[in-house]
Amino acid sequence: MRITDVKTVLLTGPLTNDPYLLCFRKCRSAAFIEIHTDVGIIGIGETYTGYHAPELVPEMVEFFKPILVGLEEKEIQPRALWNRMYHCAYFWARNGIGVHVLAGIEGALWDLRGKIDGLPVHQLLGGRLYDKLPAYATGSISNYPWTELVQKFEQYQNAGFRAAKVAAGWYNSQTGEVFNGRTPQAWVDMECEKLETVRRSIGKEFMICLDGHMSNAMSDKMTAWDVGTAKAVLTAMEPYDIFFYEEPLNYNNVEGYAELCRSTSIPVAGGECLSTREEFWQYAQLSAFDIAQPDASYIGIAAFVDVGKMFALKGKRVATHAWSSGGGVMENIHAAFATPNMAILELPPLAGPLHTEVYAEGYRFAEGCIHAPEGPGLGIRLTDELKSKYPFVRGSGEWNSVPGKRVFL
Repeated sequence: MRITDVKTVLLTGPLTNDPYLLCFRKCRSAAFIEIHTDVGIIGIGETYTGYHAPELVPEMVEFFKPILVGLEEKEIQPRALWNRMYHCAYFWARNGIGVHVLAGIEGALWDLRGKIDGLPVHQLLGGRLYDKLPAYATGSISNYPWTELVQKFEQYQNAGFRAAKVAAGWYNSQTGEVFNGRTPQAWVDMECEKLETVRRSIGKEFMICLDGHMSNAMSDKMTAWDVGTAKAVLTAMEPYDIFFYEEPLNYNNVEGYAELCRSTSIPVAGGECLSTREEFWQYAQLSAFDIAQPDASYIGIAAFVDVGKMFALKGKRVATHAWSSGGGVMENIHAAFATPNMAILELPPLAGPLHTEVYAEGYRFAEGCIHAPEGPGLGIRLTDELKSKYPFVRGSGEWNSVPGKRVFL
């Protein structure tokens, strides 16, 4: 058996089936990588770059393709091949989009290796460490008025989740307004009102996570927090039993993250925009995350496990970041089951077809938990029907809106 081709598949489809998210954004894009062999086995992976800048992925895949085509079965070793490709493109792929596309190629290599060996990918990563892991519904925006937010949480409860995450602030879909507190006290008052309302409705047992999205807060609609604002807000939230608070600061402020971790009992989480082991190492050394959030479709499956072990040595935990489509979610699930210090997994609730039609036999969610995948490879599929049903639309990636660059709905 040998590798005969490496292809990129770009798709555009509905973002979700969650009505409380569809009011904000309608579509998503996705970039998959297929590794073909002369015996008909195809390895499939996904890069999270396909959600943001899908048009950039195919040319990068073509750049790496000659390194893989012609390799025989015994040479298909994902860690070694990742290192080979990374070294080849070191001048421009040491960080950023190059390594993100490599994550998708690596995912396809792990899927292929698992299919060849008849093993789930988590077994190839060192073995399954859990039978099941808790998961939360990632709900994005905090819908406003609060009656809508309460209904959103109730929807997730009814779907079987025991935990959910929503964003800081609020978004009113009827008016298009967003909350933009200009003072720490304004944020404190609003967030405490939000949590008081939600807790009163859904009870104390349901786990709540919050996301500041401060890596994106650089617009006239939302000003990024400084450490003082973050301290004030998180301290005020402590009575509401928050499972974690994600991205309270911009990632350029490593020292600020470390200071914040020391100042609050709420676990501080982050890492979705960090590209490599080395970036996470800086945070690990300063104990700047209580819960690190690597994304296997962004830094790679093997790197995810390495980051988990890195933070385990510091007595810290890991949670998946997973907002890609079905391939990226499965990459994160397999990495999580081989990582020793997992806290919780992120899942898209009421998922759309670029999740549900991509999941094969590997995705099993029940009673608030993901159960360990059992089939070979990653447990994902890309059918000809799926490809024809959701053709790619240029410009369908998501970015932060600025003048001249409007978010595609």
